[in-house]
Amino acid sequence: MNAVLDLIPAILFFAAYKLYGLFTATAVLVIALLVMVLVTYLRTKKVPKLQLATALVATVLGGMTLWFRDPTFILFKPTAIYGAFALALLGSHVIGDKVLMQRIPQKAVVMPDVIWRRINLAWALFFVFCAVLNVYVAMNYSEEIWVKVKVFGFTGLMFAFMIAHIPFISRYLVEPESDAAPR
Repeated sequence: MNAVLDLIPAILFFAAYKLYGLFTATAVLVIALLVMVLVTYLRTKKVPKLQLATALVATVLGGMTLWFRDPTFILFKPTAIYGAFALALLGSHVIGDKVLMQRIPQKAVVMPDVIWRRINLAWALFFVFCAVLNVYVAMNYSEEIWVKVKVFGFTGLMFAFMIAHIPFISRYLVEPESDAAPR
């Protein structure tokens, strides 16, 4: 459910871009991300760091885009976000006793540390790839193509990358405990 909700700002961004252009879409994106942080806080009394960081980067770069009337800043928001994710994931290999992916509360997957480290590294490299790909698309294609790649391309890539993990983690899935009494 949360994954679907996380797509709402991107969908609103795309719709606003199609109807009104990049500057309006940028304002809509910033507002949508900040509203999501607020709604999450009101629902859970917690603010996910990832959601907050994304909203803050979008606010700064989106604000610069609107202030200077220069789309360059928002074009590089995905690169800033993906680069920060990659750095955090890579940094967790040397800071702390567990890599970042392993620190996410897990109930369905139990894996050895070495597997967690490999998955963490794979995600870090994936985010480096996405950051570089965003720069390439932003510098070599039209704004309209960039918007489509940002909204649909990166979402599809992330989904495909998650699906590609299934064969590697499926053997580590834990059977959920049943609350029902045996008959």
